[in-house]
Amino acid sequence: MSRTPIDQAAPQTPHQDLHSEQGPLRGEHPGRSRNPVIKAADLAWLEFEKPDLNRAEAFARDFGFAIAARTEDELWLRGTFAGSPCMVIRRGRVSRFIGPAFRAAERADLDRLARATGSTVRDIGVPAGGQSVALLDPSGLPVRVVHCAEHLAALPEQETMLLNFGTGHRRTNVTQRPPREPSRIQRLGHVVLETRVFSRALDWYLDTLGLIVSDFLFLDGQRDRGPTMAFIRCDQGSVAVDHHTLALHLGPGTGYVHSAYQVTDLDAIGAGGEYLAERGYRRSWGIGRHIQGSQLFDYWRDPDHFMLEHFADGDLFSCDLEPGWAPMSGSGLAQWGPPVTRDFLGASPSPAKLREVLAALRGDNELDPARLLGLMKAMSS
Repeated sequence: MSRTPIDQAAPQTPHQDLHSEQGPLRGEHPGRSRNPVIKAADLAWLEFEKPDLNRAEAFARDFGFAIAARTEDELWLRGTFAGSPCMVIRRGRVSRFIGPAFRAAERADLDRLARATGSTVRDIGVPAGGQSVALLDPSGLPVRVVHCAEHLAALPEQETMLLNFGTGHRRTNVTQRPPREPSRIQRLGHVVLETRVFSRALDWYLDTLGLIVSDFLFLDGQRDRGPTMAFIRCDQGSVAVDHHTLALHLGPGTGYVHSAYQVTDLDAIGAGGEYLAERGYRRSWGIGRHIQGSQLFDYWRDPDHFMLEHFADGDLFSCDLEPGWAPMSGSGLAQWGPPVTRDFLGASPSPAKLREVLAALRGDNELDPARLLGLMKAMSS
């Protein structure tokens, strides 16, 4: 997680020219819990299963991960920053996302969480060693909270480009040639999850892990029914952290949408994207700059069709900033860049998608015909 101390004397203008068009109306969700069980410090890593670890490792290297550890049945991926790994991929019969792991600020947080949830603190096989508490969120998704005994040491960084701006000439008599190589991943930034029980899932992450909301999105004409998406960050008090560590949105599916990994700068995104394209990987959407979070972004599909994002230059918020509220729309996802793709939105029709929608509409959840039509309208606007 990126951290920057905040000057407490600086004025806070959370809803004008910053992260959202407006603040909450009276009685709307406050975006934080009054008394959370713990306050998670960061997103630690993501857990997947895949049948072909060699293919997974080949993509991981091309995407810019370093290998933290590899056995016959496990592959641990990391970035250049010191800390925990970014991802673990275990051998399994099918490719699937297992769940996220959040980092506890202190070892005692695991005991507090275990007592509050009736769980048990167990040892885990992390490359540096550690312990965890295993939970289930309201969507049925496994969520770990971990505390690692040791941290991985930092690796060499990708060289940044020396840029000229207007009359600020930092580079003279030297050409600019970013190397065509993988975008070297620095760290895991965030994960986006889809859920049919958005309100319950949102409250669970706020009440259990102490996360706080940066921005809410709502459907046109349905604001009175509450938000349908939340960009959620960790709460480290006056220390500014990523605009979102977790994003949740209402939908017919359950689970993984995409995950995002920080790289050095726009040149790393662009040159790394060319490197991926030359090796036959498929871009989902990009390059552009987001609105909520402000990140420069580029989205790719791995060989198992999971979506991963390279990003740089994201917003950092301290706990002082209250949630913003804005309407949900496809065109509202970026300040600039190519039009959002159907692949990114998950809007491409398929028998599996149709079965997912029908199952959601028949189930006991928050997705009804009005919500579904509102989501479809938002993503086409």
